[in-house]
Amino acid sequence: MAELPSKVHLTSHPTCLSICAHSVYEDENQRTWLHLVKDTGGVLQVQLFQDDIPSGYTALSTSLLPSSTMPSWWTLHLGNRYLDSMGRFWRIVHHIMEDDMEKMVLELMDDS
Repeated sequence: MAELPSKVHLTSHPTCLSICAHSVYEDENQRTWLHLVKDTGGVLQVQLFQDDIPSGYTALSTSLLPSSTMPSWWTLHLGNRYLDSMGRFWRIVHHIMEDDMEKMVLELMDDS
């Protein structure tokens, strides 16, 4: 019988995420996060996956900046949303630990 995936909802979110390489953000604890941009029917979402990226990778690719739609940083604002470097707010859709992988989905808020 196959094991069911373990999923835990997290309530402690990174305080800040700053771009450190192409498609890679780093939080205040020097943990790296890969991002994937999704447009779900006109709503912009960013999926973030916490993954340990070798320091050589980030050092080689720091000149590759994100696209103009991606902020250079996010800071946690009022506990359940982020403010980005472009003055936009993103709500936390979910932040989970699933099968030893931390995942967070942010969604651009309509009034941003």
